[in-house]
Amino acid sequence: MQTSELHDIATALRTARANAKPVTAPTTTWPTLDADSAFAVQRITMEAAIADGDRLVGYKLGNIAKVMQDAFGLDQPDYGYLLGSTFACEGIPQERQRYIEPFVELEPAFILGRPLSGPHVTVADVINAVEYAVPAIEIIDSRVENWAIGLPDTLADNGSTGAVILGGTPRRIADLSLSDTRGVLHFNGRQVIEGSTKNILGNPFAATAWLCNRLAAYDIAFEPGQVILPGSCLRAVPMNETGHWAGTFEGWGTVEFDVSTA
Repeated sequence: MQTSELHDIATALRTARANAKPVTAPTTTWPTLDADSAFAVQRITMEAAIADGDRLVGYKLGNIAKVMQDAFGLDQPDYGYLLGSTFACEGIPQERQRYIEPFVELEPAFILGRPLSGPHVTVADVINAVEYAVPAIEIIDSRVENWAIGLPDTLADNGSTGAVILGGTPRRIADLSLSDTRGVLHFNGRQVIEGSTKNILGNPFAATAWLCNRLAAYDIAFEPGQVILPGSCLRAVPMNETGHWAGTFEGWGTVEFDVSTA
C-alpha cells in the first residue's frame, strides 16, 4: 500500500476515536490492507500520539481465547501498542459516551522487570522477565461500525483498545497459579460471566511469549517497566449501562470501576 493510504486510514480511525463515531471497516475502503500494512497504521498512530506528548508503556494481545475469536468473527489473535493515555484509575468513572460500542474484559497484566525480545522467546523467558502481575480490566471499543472487523481492521485500530484499568493487588508470579485461576466479572453485584486463565493460550505466560515472538517480526522488543496484557480469560461483556463493574481473580484480587453518563 502507498504511505499516503496508510496515513489516511490512521487519520480516519483517530477521528472516529476522537468523535466516538464509527467508520466503515478499512478493508472495505482499502481492500489491499493486510496484517503488515495494518500494523504500519498502528505505528503511524502511535508515533503521532507520542509527538503530541503521549508515552509508549507496553503492548497488548487480544482475541487469544477461542470464545473471544468466536464473538468477534476472528480466527487469530490481534495485538497493539499501549499508550499512557489509555490507562485509567479505578476511582475515576468511565463516561459511557466516550465510547462507541464498548466491551469489558478481565485479564492479568504483567509488569516486566527485565527486557524480553524474540524470536524464539519461551515461557521460561517470560517467567524470568515478569516482575509482578496485577488484575486488570481492558475496555475494548472498535472504531469500526458494528464491530464488522477482519484481522487487518482491528490491527489498524490498535487491537480495538479503549482503556485499561489496573488493580491494586500486585503479586509475584511465584505466588499465583496462572495456569488455572478462576476469573469472574460482576456488574452491579451480579455475576455476568466467569472464565479461567487457562483459556489464555493455556496460560498467560505462553500468550506473552507468542506476542513477543510475533512482534519480533516488526523489530519490537519489550522493555523493563512495560505493561503486557496477554489477553482475556473470558468472553467480553457489553458495557451499555451505567453502574459498577468488578473483576476478581480468585485468591488474588479485584479491579473495579464505575460507568457514568457524564
